[in-house]
Amino acid sequence: MKEVVIITDPSKVRVLSDDTRFKILQLLRERPMSVNELSGAIGKDRSTIYRHIKTLEAAGLVEELESVGGERIYARTARMFLIKVGPDESIERFRRAYIHVEAEKLVRILEKSGYTVEDRAAMIRLAEEVLDFIELSSQPILKRISEAEVELTEIELFHLLNMLVFLQSCNLCEKSRLAKKLLHFE
Repeated sequence: MKEVVIITDPSKVRVLSDDTRFKILQLLRERPMSVNELSGAIGKDRSTIYRHIKTLEAAGLVEELESVGGERIYARTARMFLIKVGPDESIERFRRAYIHVEAEKLVRILEKSGYTVEDRAAMIRLAEEVLDFIELSSQPILKRISEAEVELTEIELFHLLNMLVFLQSCNLCEKSRLAKKLLHFE
């Protein structure tokens, strides 16, 4: 299994945009699983899960690891998938929904860490704007890395993302000041 795969092919992002396939990939991040296990965890019948597994496999996102007692065991092809593609209406809807979910998660993390968020909705919107700006600004660099087929470890990706944020930091000064106003450490 690779550590990180950067996805730049819109057809692969469309594969990921299905809720069931996304859930399958989330579960497979925990450990390899059979169709039976995935079916039980997601609450859908085996044939539906199998069809989604085959779609993920055709896109190169999952692979069959082994067969145990007649059950095929599937795993992700990478620990982390980073999605970076150009404009496409269906992909843009998925990307925006994903950014919103991640922005909400970030605000929850801050709250659990002892920060008081004065205006939760404003903080979520701000986080969405920042994530969106950094993601869109980073796409040309990430596309080049993907095209060069550079393999990244999770820690290298973390450092790369930090560097990409740093490169955009001057453009985000006003948003940083606003975030500091919305957050108070208890």
